[in-house]
Amino acid sequence: MFTDVVNFLNGLLWGQILVPLLLIAGVWFTIRLKAIQFRHFGHMFSVMRHSRNTDGHGISSFQALCTSLAARVGTGNLMGVAVAISLGGPGAIFWMWMIALVGMATAFAESTLGQLYKEENSSGNYRGGPAFYMLKGLKSPAMALIFSVCLFIGYGMVFSAPQAFSIAEALDYSYGVDPYITGVIITILAGIIVMGGMKKIARFSEMVVPFMGVAYFLVALWVILTSLPEIPGVFKQIIYSAFGLQEAGAGMLGVAMMQGIKRGLYSNEAGMGSVPHAAAAATPYPPHPASQGYVQMSGVFFDTIILCTCTAMIILLSGIELGQTFGIQLTQQALANQVGSWGSDFIALAIFFFGFTSMVANYAYAENSLPFLKMNNKIGRAIFLAVFLGMIFYGSVATLGEVLGLADLAMALMTVINVIAIMFLSKHLVTLAKDYNEHIDKGDIPRFVASDEQVKDMNLTAGIWSEENTRLPK
Repeated sequence: MFTDVVNFLNGLLWGQILVPLLLIAGVWFTIRLKAIQFRHFGHMFSVMRHSRNTDGHGISSFQALCTSLAARVGTGNLMGVAVAISLGGPGAIFWMWMIALVGMATAFAESTLGQLYKEENSSGNYRGGPAFYMLKGLKSPAMALIFSVCLFIGYGMVFSAPQAFSIAEALDYSYGVDPYITGVIITILAGIIVMGGMKKIARFSEMVVPFMGVAYFLVALWVILTSLPEIPGVFKQIIYSAFGLQEAGAGMLGVAMMQGIKRGLYSNEAGMGSVPHAAAAATPYPPHPASQGYVQMSGVFFDTIILCTCTAMIILLSGIELGQTFGIQLTQQALANQVGSWGSDFIALAIFFFGFTSMVANYAYAENSLPFLKMNNKIGRAIFLAVFLGMIFYGSVATLGEVLGLADLAMALMTVINVIAIMFLSKHLVTLAKDYNEHIDKGDIPRFVASDEQVKDMNLTAGIWSEENTRLPK
């Protein structure tokens, strides 16, 4: 009965509400921000040149990007792409690309707002996220509370389960490790790291994510280079399948679109309201809220356009018949077909690191819900930690259907609430983007010092965007 309810709600949210809402939001922000993801594509990467600067109150922009990528780059890139192709055909990849391209503008919007409405906690560290800009920017405590509940359920409970499931499945497939043993080990390891707080999670992500991301990209690039004559045929297959132009494919158009958008969102998280938590924790350089928008916008590009495409190429170039194998095993078998038996072991290693970093980043995100749920105390944090770690173990021994169904529902609820909020705050986004661009046009380093009128109009935390807090380093 519970599964039936989850499936009904998923069908309603994904089939009639979320997909149109995401597309409308992506187009809306692309227009309002004057196609910022295309117009400033190069600048998006140049912002990263000084991304290791910080002031001690927040993590660096690079650490914020690695933390957000730690959450993004996980089962969505390896298992999620395999699921999308298995259920929606090769055309699902095209729709993953589309939702990423328009989603880059949405990612800019939510991350800029996350940075704008950040505040210092009792430890002197920055924190923020959608609940903060809903409470302050929209002056809606109810909306902030509802989002925090969804955040707690999603990132505090459900989203780590698919990561744990993929790790356990991959290790079982490659080495015969019992999922219960895997569950115990990764639960203990996760507990050790997350108890160190946001800065420890950021440092861990900064070490692991770039290394594994580059390694995975190089392996995929080798597969592509050794199969160059087949590449045009693969892209033709993707396009034909995306629009139902292949034989007996017309009925697959809706399925391809649905799977591509669903798995694309699960992978890049644009609009979900997760990444603003990492963006808010940063001390940005340039010291302007929009700079974190650019940094996190690049995360969507790296995640979906680069890494998800790598997985798609590995699968579609392998010659494996689709529909026979599902989940992470499809990706493992596909790479093994092309590079030998070590390919399966490499995917098992990749999913372990990608999935594990996602789990610890999930904790950092969910932690921001505690003040709004009146759980920001010793007892509340102990309950949160127990639930979080318990769901990791549960995911290791659960079934794929149970895990993905709950993840899809939590993701949909968070996204609907967050997208509505950032669309209502579009006015402030346009103001910030215009201010940033005016600095660039003058050849200055962008710097946002909020006037008394702006602090009042936007309902900002006093002092956060003061002259003192936005000084340029000498």
